[in-house]
Amino acid sequence: MRTPALFTLIGNTPLAEVTRLDTGPCQLFLKLESQNPGGSIKDRIGLAMIEAAEAQGLLKPGGTIIEATAGNTGLGLALVGRLKGYRVLLVVPDKMSTEKVLHLKALGADVRTTRSDVGKGHPEYYQDYAARLAAELPGAWYSDQFNNPANPLAHETTTGPEIWEQMGHDVDTIVVGVGSSGTLTGLTRYFRKVAPQVEFVLADPAGSILAEYIHTGRVSETSGSWAVEGIGEDFIPAIADMRAVKHAYTIADVESFATARLLLKEEGIPGGSSTGTLLAAALRYCRVQSTPKRVVSFVCDTGTRYLSKVYNDGWMRDQGLLARPQEHDLRDLIGRRYDAGEVISVTPEDTLMIAFNRMRAADVAQLPVLSKGHLVGILDESDLLMTVGAEPERFNQPVGATMTKRLDILPPSADMQALREVLDRGLTAVVAEHDTFYGLITRYDLLNHLRRTL
Repeated sequence: MRTPALFTLIGNTPLAEVTRLDTGPCQLFLKLESQNPGGSIKDRIGLAMIEAAEAQGLLKPGGTIIEATAGNTGLGLALVGRLKGYRVLLVVPDKMSTEKVLHLKALGADVRTTRSDVGKGHPEYYQDYAARLAAELPGAWYSDQFNNPANPLAHETTTGPEIWEQMGHDVDTIVVGVGSSGTLTGLTRYFRKVAPQVEFVLADPAGSILAEYIHTGRVSETSGSWAVEGIGEDFIPAIADMRAVKHAYTIADVESFATARLLLKEEGIPGGSSTGTLLAAALRYCRVQSTPKRVVSFVCDTGTRYLSKVYNDGWMRDQGLLARPQEHDLRDLIGRRYDAGEVISVTPEDTLMIAFNRMRAADVAQLPVLSKGHLVGILDESDLLMTVGAEPERFNQPVGATMTKRLDILPPSADMQALREVLDRGLTAVVAEHDTFYGLITRYDLLNHLRRTL
């Protein structure tokens, strides 16, 4: 079988200098791993681990590739594995972006979702789950990026030499994150040979134990949780070599996501949440230097696979990652505010088909019906189904004939008990006052509000 031409496009990614952000006295360069054919740095190890397993006789024709992944390693394995004719079965944590899951399934991978709130030793922990599947399935090969020596070797033999050549043999510092630790370990091995003076900086999400390990030399028995995908750990990976790390920065989710958005806005480069973590740490490092340094970091993957998260204002607000002014009343519970231009609505004259299409596109179950900026009703999916269930041609009828006109309106000053009474009746609360409509509060909005108070 001929080697797919796509494999030749893995690696040799471009290096771009950051020019519109404050980098202090330093020059900061980003290696655009998002330009790999699968959209991330993990294409490198996907190819390397599969080819090593084939050479060792661990992966045979008709076999199944199994991996535990936060997404990008799975995409690299699925890209290479499917083109080589293997079945690919991936175990992913439930915080993974929708775009990644859809991409994996489009490649033909079998995706199993498990919990992201449990640690090593729990049967639902994604690595333990994947290892169990590999032991049970005949002909399966567990790629095990956290222990596979082909992982760091890929970076030692490709990523490191590329950086060295692209920087003209002149680099002072490299800023990396650690998931499986393949990038860090491979780069430190390479630069230990060609330029041992190069310093490494760790960018670590708040909640991960790795930055604390760098600072204290101790492995914490407890970890937190973080929304950033792909980096940060609650253990030290077996292949990790962190001896070259001289500085470590702990970056909160809010800063990581904000920095990823800033990179796109100012430099035009779309990156994911882990890229935001790396860039935030790199900027901190650069800004405290007293002498000029040439610093390299990574755009780990493309931001287009985080459009529903990093670049979605609604999701960001729901997660508490994007603040808006607090009113200290029911308006703070509204998921989508009308006065902020966030509400998807219809008019009484719109057809039910228009309403349905907007519900489907926005993934909502009800829409406010507005006439000249004033709320005149609500249309929900049950109203819609009752009207068109027996006669689909009624999709062409106007919304005004089907909408609910009896509304449970609460002023912003209403208390939580009043809100609960409306929601307990299975209704959606309308927040409005003096003909001013602010938005709707659903049971999901209340639950999200209660979660944020923890």
